[in-house]
Amino acid sequence: MEEADKKAPSVIDRYYTRWYKTDMKGKPCEDHCILQHSNRICVITLAESHPILQNGRKIKSINYRISDGCSRLNNKVSGKSKRGGQFLTEFAPLCRITCTDNIEYTIFSCIRGRLLEVNEDILKQPDLLLEKPSTEGYIAVILPKLEESKSITSGLLTREQYEEVVSKRTAHQPKPCRDQP
Repeated sequence: MEEADKKAPSVIDRYYTRWYKTDMKGKPCEDHCILQHSNRICVITLAESHPILQNGRKIKSINYRISDGCSRLNNKVSGKSKRGGQFLTEFAPLCRITCTDNIEYTIFSCIRGRLLEVNEDILKQPDLLLEKPSTEGYIAVILPKLEESKSITSGLLTREQYEEVVSKRTAHQPKPCRDQP
């Protein structure tokens, strides 16, 4: 047996199902990844093909303030049913990330549900988002409604479907997502 075959799957691969939303809001290559745990909790991350993670980009700032009256940092939940969390639609912005080349990207929730937390660690250490996007560099945690927990994935792609989309992109253009504004 080869060494690679003996390697145990990561915590993400073992306990989460990866779902993808490609070309978010019609913007080419702005792909998001949703990690869905068996307990319904969903972790929103950047997909590997997102322009932020390409071409050695560096992050200048991350802002959870969506508008004058709405900051995701003000989200407070309490109790077993997570009362008080902001309810999000699938196109609700979670944060805005500005790279050092001054290109700004809006990261969306991709699913309907209650915002449980945002990752404040990436405000202090933006490189976490670049180095570990699926683990310590996650964007937010969302809890879908119980009655919607099975249907939230209907508009999302599986890992295989996502890889097919990415391979079609690269077949048409050698570097389709590298320099997208």
